[in-house]
Amino acid sequence: MSVDHYENFPVASILMPKRLRKPVAAIYHFARTADDIADEGNLPDDERLRQLDVFHAQLDSIGNHAPPSSSLFANLASEVAAYNLPMQPLYDLLDAFSQDVIKKRYANYDELLDYCRRSANPVGTLLLHLYEEATPVNLAYSNAICTSLQLINFWQDVAKDIAISRIYLPQDEMTRFGVTEEQIAQARCDDAWRALMKFQIERARALMLYGKPLGTILTGRIGLEMRMIIQGGLRILDKIEAANYDVFNKRPVLRPFDWVIMLAKSAPL
Repeated sequence: MSVDHYENFPVASILMPKRLRKPVAAIYHFARTADDIADEGNLPDDERLRQLDVFHAQLDSIGNHAPPSSSLFANLASEVAAYNLPMQPLYDLLDAFSQDVIKKRYANYDELLDYCRRSANPVGTLLLHLYEEATPVNLAYSNAICTSLQLINFWQDVAKDIAISRIYLPQDEMTRFGVTEEQIAQARCDDAWRALMKFQIERARALMLYGKPLGTILTGRIGLEMRMIIQGGLRILDKIEAANYDVFNKRPVLRPFDWVIMLAKSAPL
């Protein structure tokens, strides 16, 4: 999930219960800052990895109840203690960000799912722990939603990612559909590209629909928040289809009218 990679993170949502805004903000600040280390600016890869290792050491300090060295980790430590949050999802996020520094291609869908397991699913896991709803069933639904959101973000940002030499499309599926890296670099939207993207969109939608029951299991404002997130992801998929899969020239984004449609579709049954 992303602003770049956390734009679906509900950090500022008016639907988020006030009592949870502080811990959600602390988690977001950690994830956003670490993601920026991996992605932004012109740092050499070894320096990016060094800074992420510092973050890893700070998580160790939280686990060992040692004093954090910055306000970011002091705030995070406070919320981890207050809500008894698991530490593994935070380590998983760092692991994914470090992987982004050194891994630019994915051989197959299983490799991509493994990345999503660490780059996206931990956010849903942490939120469910904050909601006190982290049951095995809910976690399975959340993982499907978060992975779908991550994939949707990839398909939105194919052009942006190739500009930094990253391709998240599985290489074996590119070969199957006859799409080359050169074609992506040239932003060429032909029948082969549309067939590949249609396959990716349908798979992401199936994942989202699998996780959709979580929106009704969770109640109140949290449930509405989840239903809006689900509808937002589905809406982006609809927009990619409406653009005939040409994400090179028309990156799909949510407009004000889309939020009206999403809210209407998020009403409890």
